[in-house]
Amino acid sequence: MPDMEVENSSVSKAEELKVLANGAFKANKFSQAIDLYSQAIEINGQNAVYWANRAFAHSKLEEYGSAIQDASKAIEIDPKYSKGYYRRGAAYLAMGKFKDALKDFQQVKKLCPNDPDAAKKVKECEKAVKKLKFEEAIAFPESERRSIADSIDYHSIEVEPQYSGARIEGDVITLDFVKKMMDDFKNQKCLHKRYAFQIVLQTRDMLRALPSLVDIDIPDGNHFTVCGDVHGQFYDLLNIFELNGLPSEENPYLFNGDFVDRGSFSLEVILTLFAFKCMCPSAIYLSRGNHESKSMNKIYGFEGEVRSKLSETFVELFAEVFCCLPLAHVLNKKVFVVHGGLFSVDGVKLSDIRAIDRFCEPPEEGLMCELLWSDPQPLPGRGPSKRGVGLSFGADVTKRFLQDNNLDLVVRSHEVKDEGYEIEHDGKLITVFSAPNYCDQMGNKGAFIRFEAPDLKPNIVTFSAVPHPDVKPMAYANNFLRMFS
Repeated sequence: MPDMEVENSSVSKAEELKVLANGAFKANKFSQAIDLYSQAIEINGQNAVYWANRAFAHSKLEEYGSAIQDASKAIEIDPKYSKGYYRRGAAYLAMGKFKDALKDFQQVKKLCPNDPDAAKKVKECEKAVKKLKFEEAIAFPESERRSIADSIDYHSIEVEPQYSGARIEGDVITLDFVKKMMDDFKNQKCLHKRYAFQIVLQTRDMLRALPSLVDIDIPDGNHFTVCGDVHGQFYDLLNIFELNGLPSEENPYLFNGDFVDRGSFSLEVILTLFAFKCMCPSAIYLSRGNHESKSMNKIYGFEGEVRSKLSETFVELFAEVFCCLPLAHVLNKKVFVVHGGLFSVDGVKLSDIRAIDRFCEPPEEGLMCELLWSDPQPLPGRGPSKRGVGLSFGADVTKRFLQDNNLDLVVRSHEVKDEGYEIEHDGKLITVFSAPNYCDQMGNKGAFIRFEAPDLKPNIVTFSAVPHPDVKPMAYANNFLRMFS
């Protein structure tokens, strides 16, 4: 009898933790929810609901690898539990793995034959898989592909007399033009496609000439600002410039990837950053993030936004230009700045990064993939990625990489942080994230880092989100993905 009582009290304790976790989830405190679901799982690991709920919380933090693992465990415990398949399907979908997602949603439909929602999702998924097969069938091999940029002559595009927005006179992009363009964007006006083509094509020429690893020299007495993910949050980008000044030779910036997707003002963000690059190449440096890729843009909104605001040609052009973005930067031979993180092998030298042929869509493994996708972990050594791509690496990996390359610090982005930043790995690694209240729901602050030469001590500035017009995040995203968020 006493054993039964202990068991009952354990079950009720686990249920209490689940209720608390559900509350944290509703309050958008997803890390806290994961922690509470984990405690419930420790007490009662045979409850499929706890695993599926934790999978959902992982998905909210974009930890799709962990979400797939948890949902698979829920299915293993209860093969008839439809929510397990549903959560796993949604995580596969978020990673662009449509065929795997389809299998799971078909299973949901089988288990819930009268559920109209399940039937709808299977239909959408079948459509996505069919579209993917068609695109693969008509795609040219990489070697035969012609550059879309070579077919565009922006000089021949006429600007209608009634157009009242920002104009570029001749070939030179000036500060006055950029200010007027930002003001137009702020008032939700569009830029004429002639000037949009000009900005993107000029940026392409500049980026193509750069190495895969860019060395930046900051003279003594000068400062340099590093920003993390902006994710289409244009009004927060304007706020960064308000707080820290516009980019210029005296006030240079590095934006560390993930300029687009999620937020619904991604086009405004990318054209602003590119225009500053054209105006003064040493005023702004741009690094590739995992969202500067076709597969992500197809799912998370940028492709739909560009198609809606400009045209299909621009979709192709941006994809091509994103392949020209450098992969990492080094400040004064001391600070290594990269979007994601470090590597699955020891001994990687800066020269290895310089030697990467980056002019392609990111591969699913190897140095380029790891630079864009990896994350730090608290434990030493290396572990599987919670995202399902790249890996997790510990303080010992960071320390060894810095020693091998005679560097002092790693700065990376890629992960939302409550305070906009986090210092880890014995102070040798800083994450900086510059999209406050990410996706209008995370409640986090944004941050940027100012470095002063010669000592390059990081001075971290945090800021809160500012209001933006009533356009929801993911407004242009793949319809199908919006059904699951």
